[in-house]
Amino acid sequence: MAKGLALSIGLNAVDPKHYSGWSGPLTACEADAQDMTQIARSREFTVTTLLTRDATVETVKKKITEAAATLKAGDTFMLTYSGHGGQLPDLNRDEPDGEDETWCLYNGELVDDQLYALLGQFKEQVRVIVLSDSCHSGTIVKQAYYHGTVDARRSAMTGELPRYRCMPPDVALATYRQNKTFYDPILKDRKIDERKEAVKASVLLISGCQDNQLSQDGAFNGLFTAQLLRVWADGDFKGGYRKLHSRIVRRMPPDQTPNYFRVGIRSAAFEASTPFTL
Repeated sequence: MAKGLALSIGLNAVDPKHYSGWSGPLTACEADAQDMTQIARSREFTVTTLLTRDATVETVKKKITEAAATLKAGDTFMLTYSGHGGQLPDLNRDEPDGEDETWCLYNGELVDDQLYALLGQFKEQVRVIVLSDSCHSGTIVKQAYYHGTVDARRSAMTGELPRYRCMPPDVALATYRQNKTFYDPILKDRKIDERKEAVKASVLLISGCQDNQLSQDGAFNGLFTAQLLRVWADGDFKGGYRKLHSRIVRRMPPDQTPNYFRVGIRSAAFEASTPFTL
């Protein structure tokens, strides 16, 4: 019988000691993680949930590595993240926009290059679904477009602007300069192409936005997670991952378009399967 493991991560803050005095307060990331935990458990996954202080770089890497060592062909790993997205300078020149995208974990950033390396540990024909409700923007200094969203209407009434899950550029720069000895060996590693080729699992990413966009926080869930939950409808959704993605996109504003991205060995059967099932 196929086995399912899940790691659900949500951070409403980060450690200001690492992030140059910035704590990055958010509202709904822990709620996102708890809701994704419920979905995974309802589908008989064994779930680990890491919230804020527990979501350290070391713990996240350890849990992914443990899952990779446990799962075999036909098994599924579900990895969800809600929190700030960051940027670091692309020192190994593998990014067209000159920026490496990151997850802002509690005590440091997990670079996308590191995530490729972790995914490369999974065995062939393991199915990996990654959901990331965070900013993956290479250009975050822009005016966001609010029209048509629930939060936009609320902000129009209260005068408050929506909160976005992105690290401010000045904080990104200060954090990098403060921690260069930590990040530079990761950012200068030129084996990234080898790592991409080394991914033998079937990995599917549905992210909260495109690389050049921002992901919006909310009162109860992040905007992406909120729409995912509505489309999922407590398991009443019918269709595969492509259909899930397209239904979510229909509900999103023009400035936040969830991405559908594949890494490793493509599996038509995986993509066509009912989401979050073993």
